[in-house]
Amino acid sequence: MDYFWDQVQQKDVGRRMQVGQELLEYLSDPGRSPDVEQDPQRLDKVIDELSGWVNSSNFKVALLGLDILGAFVDRLSGRFKSYIGNVFPPLIDRLGDAKDQVREQAQNLILKLMDKAAPPMYVWERLAVGFKHKNYRSREGVCLCLVATLNIYGAQALILSKLVPHLYTALGDSNSQVRDAAILAIVEVYRHVGEKVRIDLTKRGIPTAR
Repeated sequence: MDYFWDQVQQKDVGRRMQVGQELLEYLSDPGRSPDVEQDPQRLDKVIDELSGWVNSSNFKVALLGLDILGAFVDRLSGRFKSYIGNVFPPLIDRLGDAKDQVREQAQNLILKLMDKAAPPMYVWERLAVGFKHKNYRSREGVCLCLVATLNIYGAQALILSKLVPHLYTALGDSNSQVRDAAILAIVEVYRHVGEKVRIDLTKRGIPTAR
């Protein structure tokens, strides 16, 4: 890991692309990389640097950063939980990326974290700030991520009372794409918990025909 700690700090895009592929191959072979779990301090620094890759203005670097973080999640499973707080700010930003591929990859990594690193609600407690993100695409992406979470894990994996109020707020968002995504998410919540949502909407004065 010493080699990769040094190399992931490189700013040159071509070098990052080369090192990133080397790191993916290294992580995929536990026989070659026993030191991944043996040097927590070095691991912390590598994952911090990779979070910076995810925030890169170069979409190829951002995608590669997402790929490598996904490989670390595969490798570390529950031990990745302690890094979730560090990787979420750039992940939420990438949910609002201009490129579809980056947005999809960011959502896939969030769902992988729920599958392998931490319970879905633990992840959502860190993701919910994205409902108020300054970028409308990120706000939209968080709503769509909730739809995907419900499709995979159902309502029992979440404390919906903590999340649904954000959707009600999003129904009044200034951007129509965010409003549409909020409606999709509320429909998905309704599919799982039924009339409770309709009653709550009525209490809040929101027309249920929407």
